[in-house]
Amino acid sequence: MDRTENKIVQLPNGSDAPRRLIDVLGDGDYRPHLFGTPKRGDVKAWLKYGHVRLRGQIVSQFDAAVDPGDTVEVNLTRPFPRLTHSRLKIVYEDEDIIVVNKGYGLLSVGTGSARNVDTAYDILKKYVKSEHPDNKIFVVHRLDRDTSGLMMFAKSIEAQTAMQHNWNNMVLARTYVAVTEGVMEQDSGYIRSDLAETSAYEVYSAQNGMGRMAATHYRVLERGGGYTLVEFSLDTGRKNQIRVHAKDLGHPIVGDRKYGAKRSPIHRLALHARTLRFAHPRTRRDMNFELPIPSRFVGLTRHS
Repeated sequence: MDRTENKIVQLPNGSDAPRRLIDVLGDGDYRPHLFGTPKRGDVKAWLKYGHVRLRGQIVSQFDAAVDPGDTVEVNLTRPFPRLTHSRLKIVYEDEDIIVVNKGYGLLSVGTGSARNVDTAYDILKKYVKSEHPDNKIFVVHRLDRDTSGLMMFAKSIEAQTAMQHNWNNMVLARTYVAVTEGVMEQDSGYIRSDLAETSAYEVYSAQNGMGRMAATHYRVLERGGGYTLVEFSLDTGRKNQIRVHAKDLGHPIVGDRKYGAKRSPIHRLALHARTLRFAHPRTRRDMNFELPIPSRFVGLTRHS
C-alpha cells in the first residue's frame, strides 16, 4: 500500500493501559505531512468526516478507547473508504487482514455455478481497491452460503500463506451457534466421523475409513419450544461438518433440508459463526472476535 500518496499517519498506543482516542491523536507527529501541529478544529473535522480509523473501523467518538497495542490511522488526504453492504460488515481491518460478519445467503467466493453472483470476496476486492487500485484481497477460509457470521480474508499473499499453511496452530478457537430440531438430551458431547462426499455434493459420515476425519464438540445453551440452541466447536474444518454431525446426532439444524430438517420457521439455515480467535499472521498477537447470538435463534427456543 502506498501510504505516502494518501498521507496516512499511524499512531500506536505504546502504553500498558487504554487511552482516549483524542489523547492519542494529540500525541501524533504530523510533521512529515503538515506545517506545524494540527489545530483542535482539524482533529474535530478528521473525526467528523471519516479520516480516523481504529482497529480497521472508522471512528468519530473522541473518547473511544485505544487499547494497548492498537494503532490509530489518520488519513490526512481524504476520508477512508466505507464498506456499506446489507450482508457484509467489517469487524476488524489492518494492513494484513480483514475480519467480516458475513450475512446468510451470501457466497464467500465464486463457484462454477454462480459466476455472476456477488460474493464476499468480490465486495471486499472492490472495497480495498477503492483505497488504492493496487490493493488485493486473498481467501483464507470459507463459510457456506447460508451460514452467517465471522470469517477472515488476507490483504497480502504473505498473510494468506501464514494462516493457511499453519491453520491448526494459528486458529486458536472457532465456535458456532445453531438451533437444532428437537430437544437434545445430553448437555454436551463429542462426535467424530470420517466425512465423504457424493457425486451430488452431499457430505455424509462414511464407514470403513473412507473420507476425511472430522471432530466436533457441542454444548447445549438452551432448550424450548421443541428446539435446542447449541454451541458447536471444531477440531477440524471440513465442508458441511457441523450440519452433517447435527444430522448424525438426530437433531438436524433448523432450515437445513439438505441434511434432514423438516422445518424452516425463520426461513434460513440457523447456523452462525459466532467466535473466531487466531494468532495474527504477522505480529502473532492474539486476535479474538465474538458476535452476539442472532435474536431470531433465541426466539425459537423462547417463543415457539
